[in-house]
Amino acid sequence: MRVLFNGRAKQQDYLSDALTLLSGWTREGEQIRRTLVIDDSQHAALTERVKVVADALHLRPEISRRADETQIRVGHGNSPLTEGEVLLAARIEDAYRAVTED
Repeated sequence: MRVLFNGRAKQQDYLSDALTLLSGWTREGEQIRRTLVIDDSQHAALTERVKVVADALHLRPEISRRADETQIRVGHGNSPLTEGEVLLAARIEDAYRAVTED
């Protein structure tokens, strides 16, 4: 079910509420960030799954690898988070669970 919004402030409240349901994600200005401790093969599998979802949503998350950590950033520093970006974060969580349960 979709909820209609009468203004940008209400939408931002809704997005903030949705973010509280995404454990492990932190907000940095107009971006959200998640660090995952996964191995190289899990990183590759996660990246492929995220690419499919991100392409469908026309979004470009930043995914980087350092040592044994994968860092993901969603959003742009100069514009407010969108419903699609929060949806992408939720789908990234689904992909993370899928690659770590195998």
